[in-house]
Amino acid sequence: MREKKQHNFTSPDLSKLQEVIIDLRTKIYIPIGDDPEDARIRYLSRVGNKKT
Repeated sequence: MREKKQHNFTSPDLSKLQEVIIDLRTKIYIPIGDDPEDARIRYLSRVGNKKT
């Protein structure tokens, strides 16, 4: 019988990321030094293309 493989997930180090607030309920994390406004626009364009 085969042994089950353990799944090890590592969380990202939040000290290396900056928080970008999209709205009251949505926050995304981007690398420090990236443009928060650009990240917000990219996120909203992706979410806007989804069908509801």
